[in-house]
Amino acid sequence: MISYDFAPQAIVVGGGDFPSHEMPLKMLHGTSMVVCCDGAADEYLAHGLTPWRIVGDGDSLSDDAKSKYHNIIRINPDQETNDQTKAVEYLAAKGIRDIAIVAATGRREDHTLGNISLLIEYLRKGLNVRIYTDYGMMVACSGNQSFQCPKDTAVSIFGFGTEGMKSEGLAYPIRDFSSWWQGTLNKTLTDHFSITCQGEYIVFINY
Repeated sequence: MISYDFAPQAIVVGGGDFPSHEMPLKMLHGTSMVVCCDGAADEYLAHGLTPWRIVGDGDSLSDDAKSKYHNIIRINPDQETNDQTKAVEYLAAKGIRDIAIVAATGRREDHTLGNISLLIEYLRKGLNVRIYTDYGMMVACSGNQSFQCPKDTAVSIFGFGTEGMKSEGLAYPIRDFSSWWQGTLNKTLTDHFSITCQGEYIVFINY
């Protein structure tokens, strides 16, 4: 059963809008293992916080931060992945599987779409990764899954090649969508809902 409640082993802070909602902030302050994606460390430091690690290719991190925090910086020059994935893979290499990502959305829409779609890639690597924003939670799933949240919660579902997709507990029936928009703007009828299918999909659950 997937719900808002999540106890990640580590938090990744991206270069999007820094969170202001209590849900991601509570999660952010609830763990000491915080990894900032490259230049995101500058804003994190500006909030009076110090990350556990700074991971990325180093192209957007300020010279001052590079000098002052050189001992916690881990440079990965790979240009085939973005800094979010570099941070996730750094944690995965240390055996960490439960990861929350904040500040993954906002500012640049292309980065936002890329960061969200990468949840599917992390799922395929056997990782339990979720994105928390100021508006809701996003999680990648495969096959049958159940979710818990209050009645009348807004829910959107984005399929990545599913077969036989059906649901219980949602106001509008779902199917194997051919376009992402077709699974948006649903809502829950009870305090839980379920999805059955074969294949992968991403679920957005509004707070």
